[in-house]
Amino acid sequence: MYDTLPLLDAHAFPALQRTPLDTLQVNLTYQCNQRCLHCHVNAGPTRQERLDDENLACLFEVIERLPLRCLDLTGGAPELHPRFRELVRHARRQGLRVIDRCNLTILSEPGQQDLGAFLAAEGVEVVASLPCYSADNVDRQRGDGVFARSIAGLRQLNALGYGQPGRDLSLSLVYNPQGPQLPPPQGPLEADYRARLQADFGIVFTRLLTITNQPIARFGSTLVSRGELASYLQLLRDNFQASNLDSVMCRSLVSVDWQGYLYDCDFNQMLGLGLPPLIARQRPHLRDLLHQSLAQHPIATREHCYACTAGQGSSCGGALA
Repeated sequence: MYDTLPLLDAHAFPALQRTPLDTLQVNLTYQCNQRCLHCHVNAGPTRQERLDDENLACLFEVIERLPLRCLDLTGGAPELHPRFRELVRHARRQGLRVIDRCNLTILSEPGQQDLGAFLAAEGVEVVASLPCYSADNVDRQRGDGVFARSIAGLRQLNALGYGQPGRDLSLSLVYNPQGPQLPPPQGPLEADYRARLQADFGIVFTRLLTITNQPIARFGSTLVSRGELASYLQLLRDNFQASNLDSVMCRSLVSVDWQGYLYDCDFNQMLGLGLPPLIARQRPHLRDLLHQSLAQHPIATREHCYACTAGQGSSCGGALA
């Protein structure tokens, strides 16, 4: 697989600084029951990396001592971490909003049949991948049979109250393009999703989030192999909107990898583009958050950052504009 970091200009993107930290996005494991073409984590069934007990203890302490608002759990499939549920319970007891970035098919994996009920009981927000309402498109991107299992997962979540009017159980769906183009406007696409999923499957949800594909990892390597990386980067640059800079997620979020090291975002994590040292020459780690503030700290940027600021903008929370 091609490494795209050396192909991304270090000086092309505007300088950014952090605001006070309010969200920890933790990559609990690279293990996943799926292997998707667009996955910037290169996750899959054979990956074994996961946060160990020592780093998990440090994470618990950070949650207890810092004035955080949100714990955002991702992977891989974060639910495959053996202490996922313990971590969720601990964070909820601390009053944190907890997000589970769920691929939906995990709900029908052996040993996970009660996962949906657990998430509902703990009031966890579910952000669920569904890159299209068409079976052919989803299966082409994510694997044969994934669409049918995803629909079954959504029906299970709906039955538990997720996405239902009057219930405080948020269910967000995530759309990303099939190839090297920007997502369509989030609002009209959300209306299409609602109409099709309701008519075809009786499914309801809270909101749709559109995310621009990042020119890194598995997707970036595909662009390089097809000779499309330069044109895709140009598309992102041509659609840059300075107004999105104030809302990019890296300003108030920090990404934590499976070894406890810190990054400005999940995408930088996959590029190996870490935070500048906080203490002497040490590589920034979870434990540093107990002693150092990230406010006003510089953010590491490269050309892939245009993916977050092009057009309507893009983040783990969907469009910025």
